[in-house]
Amino acid sequence: MTATESPEKLLSPVLSSFWDAPDSWTLETYRRHEGYEGLAKALAMDPDALIAYVKDAGLRGRGGAGFPTGMKWQFIPQGDNKPHYLVVNADESEPGTCKDIPLLFANPHSLIEGMIIACHAIRSSHAFIYLRGEVVPVLRRLHEAVREAYEAGYLGPDALGSGKPLDITVHAGAGAYICGEETALLDSLEGRRGQPRLRPPFPAVAGLYACPTVVNNVESIASVPALINKGKDWFRSMGTEKSPGFTLYSLSGHVTTPGQYEAPLGITLRQLLDMSGGMRSGHRLKFWTPGGSSTPMLTEEHLDVPLDYEGVGGVGSMLGTKALQCFDETTCVVRAVTRWTEFYAHESCGKCTPCREGTYWLVQLLRDIEAGKAEMADIDKIDDIADNINGKSFCALGDGAASPIFSSLKYFREEYEQHITGRGCPFDPAKSTVWADNGSDNAHLEVNA
Repeated sequence: MTATESPEKLLSPVLSSFWDAPDSWTLETYRRHEGYEGLAKALAMDPDALIAYVKDAGLRGRGGAGFPTGMKWQFIPQGDNKPHYLVVNADESEPGTCKDIPLLFANPHSLIEGMIIACHAIRSSHAFIYLRGEVVPVLRRLHEAVREAYEAGYLGPDALGSGKPLDITVHAGAGAYICGEETALLDSLEGRRGQPRLRPPFPAVAGLYACPTVVNNVESIASVPALINKGKDWFRSMGTEKSPGFTLYSLSGHVTTPGQYEAPLGITLRQLLDMSGGMRSGHRLKFWTPGGSSTPMLTEEHLDVPLDYEGVGGVGSMLGTKALQCFDETTCVVRAVTRWTEFYAHESCGKCTPCREGTYWLVQLLRDIEAGKAEMADIDKIDDIADNINGKSFCALGDGAASPIFSSLKYFREEYEQHITGRGCPFDPAKSTVWADNGSDNAHLEVNA
C-alpha cells in the first residue's frame, strides 16, 4: 500500500458486495447483481473442462485446510455407476469464526448457484447443506432461497439441462463442534452419532451412503459463480500466486470495528486494523489468532505477515478459517487458553484416547495454574500432554486443542510462571476483559469461546 492509497482500496467485495442492499437474500436481488450468469456459462462447459478451469484458477478451500477445490472435485471417480453427492459444510463452529453464517443470511443464492455448478462438474444429482441448527433465522432464509431456486427452475427435474435433475436438501445439525470434521458430518447426515471415520477410504471414494462424495465449505462453493462469470484471470488478479482470489476475514475481539472484511488473500492484519480503527482506544495488541482458536496464536511482531496459506504457515501457524481474534494487554493468556481448552474437552467426541483423556487433564492442570495452585513442573507437563495429543488423535480436533498450548508457551511462558510464583493471576480482574464485563462491546470473551 502506498502512502496516498486509502486502506479501503485493499478490500475486494464480491460475496459481500450487496449485503447491505434491501432484501439482499432474495432471488430478484441476486439476479440484479449478475446472479446465475456464471451458471449459464458453466452448464455450457464439459464437466471435466469445468473442473480443469476451477483447478487452473487456483481456488483453495476456504474451510481451513486450503486444499485446492478443483483437485477435490477431480478425485471423484467417473463411470462407476454410483450416485455422486455434494455436501456443503455449513456447520460453522470454530471459536472466533463468523463468515459462512452472515454469507448465508445475506446472500444464500451465491451458495445455491455454486452448488449447481459443482454438481454439474462432479456429475451429481443430489446435494446437501449441513447447517448448524442453532442459527434458525439462517435456516429459514436458506429454505426460502432453495424454494425460490426450485420455483425458478434452477433446481428440479431439468436443473442441469437435457433432463438432468438436481435436488438440494437442507439439513440442520444438532450443534456438535465435531460435526465440522467432514467424516463426522457425513455420519451425522446419515443419522448416526457424529464421530470421525477412519481413512482410507476417503469421502471421494466412499463418502455419504458409501458413494463418492465431495465435501466443501460454504465460502469455497459460493466463490465459484463469480470465478466462472468473470474468469480465472480476473480471479488470479487478486491474492498471491499460490493463494489467489478474494476471501472473508472475520475480525473480532478488542478492535474498534469488528466485522467481516472481504479482501484479497495476502493482506496483513496491520492493514485490516488500519481499516477497522485499530485496537480499542488506549490499548495495544498482545496476541491474536489467524484462523480461530485451533490455530497457533501470533503476537504483535507478526502484524505484517501476509494472511495467505504460505505466509501464515511460514511463521508456524495456519490461516484456517481466517478468524482474526485480537486480544489486548488486559487479557490473561492463561485464562484465554484455559477457556479454549475447556471448549475442546467439552466438544471431544471421545472416540480416541489422546483427545478424550488429554484434553480432560489439560483442563485440570490449566485451572490449577490459573488459580496459582500448580507447580513449575506442571508447565512442562501440559506441554508433554499436548505433545501426546498432537498428531496422534483420530481427527484434527486434538491438534487444534494442542495449538494454543504450544504457541502460548512459546510466546508467554513467563506469564504461566507468574501465575505459579505469584499464587494466582497477575492481572487485575477489574481490568481484564477475559475475567469480567467492563462495559465494552467486546468484553466477557469467555462467552464467545
